[in-house]
Amino acid sequence: MFLNFDGTINRLRSVGSWEAVSYLLLLFVAMPLKYIWHKEAAVEIVGMLHGLLWMVYVGLAVFGQIEGHWRTQKTLLFLLASLLPFGPFVADAKLLRPMADRPRKISS
Repeated sequence: MFLNFDGTINRLRSVGSWEAVSYLLLLFVAMPLKYIWHKEAAVEIVGMLHGLLWMVYVGLAVFGQIEGHWRTQKTLLFLLASLLPFGPFVADAKLLRPMADRPRKISS
């Protein structure tokens, strides 16, 4: 799940997992370091990494809608999931994993 990049769905699953982990690190490690112990470097590093992963996640969600002809509602759920701490994990379990398990149609 964390390092599978073949196909848009698997890319979205992998990046979503990393994005969720970076968000949790930002909220529960870097932010306390900044506001309790006044160590701002963690927020700068983890915050930048999280921001980059979030942009890639959003881009992949939009690309998935274009490529996979997803309904707009599904893409909006991915975008909402990207704003919640455990959201990408839930989106992966409820939306992406069933899509990844379906056999692909091979066009001739």
